[in-house]
Amino acid sequence: MAPQRPKGAGALDKDNRPALSPAPVPSRSSELYAALDLGTNSCRMLIAQPKGSGFHVVDSFSKSVQLGSGLEKTGRLSRGSMARTIQALRICQQKIRRNKVARMRLVATEACRRALNGAEFMRRIQRETGLTLDIITPEEEAQLAAISCAPLVSRKTENLLVVDIGGGSTELVWIDISKVPKKDRARSIMRLHNGFQQARSDEPAARVVDWISVPLGVATLRDQFNDVEDDAARFALMSWYFEENLSDFTPYHSAQPQERFQIVGTSGTVTTVAASHLGLKRYDRTKIDGLRMTSDQIDKVIHSYLAMGPSGRRSDPRIGSDRAALIMSGAAILQALMRCWPTDRLSVADRGLREGLLYAQMSADGVLQEGVS
Repeated sequence: MAPQRPKGAGALDKDNRPALSPAPVPSRSSELYAALDLGTNSCRMLIAQPKGSGFHVVDSFSKSVQLGSGLEKTGRLSRGSMARTIQALRICQQKIRRNKVARMRLVATEACRRALNGAEFMRRIQRETGLTLDIITPEEEAQLAAISCAPLVSRKTENLLVVDIGGGSTELVWIDISKVPKKDRARSIMRLHNGFQQARSDEPAARVVDWISVPLGVATLRDQFNDVEDDAARFALMSWYFEENLSDFTPYHSAQPQERFQIVGTSGTVTTVAASHLGLKRYDRTKIDGLRMTSDQIDKVIHSYLAMGPSGRRSDPRIGSDRAALIMSGAAILQALMRCWPTDRLSVADRGLREGLLYAQMSADGVLQEGVS
């Protein structure tokens, strides 16, 4: 399955602009919002209340459901993975009901996009849980990743690469904010909730140079190379194979690292690498979200993972048993990106689609104060 992107750098189709869908009824800032992300590996939800230029989380849920298990071979979601997912979604439905959530956006991503029975599964979810999930496009997924990371963008940044390494796909968005006043740069990225192709305005806007959705995430890339027994060889093959899939991304050929260039990486892979770098015995979001790492620091962590071998990674508390099977495919993607765009300014984002969904809903409803948190 080929990477998905617009035709030509920045040449987004004017007749096909998948803007983030606003909720249909105006809301009050006191109402609660829910955002659910059903991915290839995990089912995750946040329930939050608008607060200033951001939001306050009042409840959350995260469960590994491995929805994409077996998808590479069969092209279909398996009975077991769907049953696990339905169980998790029932818990989400209970939390939504208990919190009396008024506004919500519930989405599914790559596994459901690719599965032959993805749409059928959405109907089953609605029947058995009462929840309505949308299978979003790769472009909307990239939009959500970009706006979720807006608060981490430095005022000094002029060119930004947002990377979201998921279970089934990886989204990259290259944004030029050099024409935007420094104080407005993060806010200009938040406005991308209206779509990558912004309406003409006298106000300087963030310009999306190009974006791409590579149908390789930590689970799908791992599954492609399951037959390679040697740990180091498998890692090297995964990394170079992922890079080959970047050939349609315009900045891969033309954009060179600059002094005012920043990468923001959002995924379990990036946060796990950051936790290992800090030597945390227990994960601490306050120390991870916004942390900056250099290429050398990332390489050092990845090489330590390789030195551990599969058994060592499974027993390392910084990685965790749930992520041990996926960390090397994620690290292979991360290494490929740092090989293409080396920087001493990779910002680690402990945030993603759920936060993007919340920002998009709240921004569309006009309940956020100017600026970003």
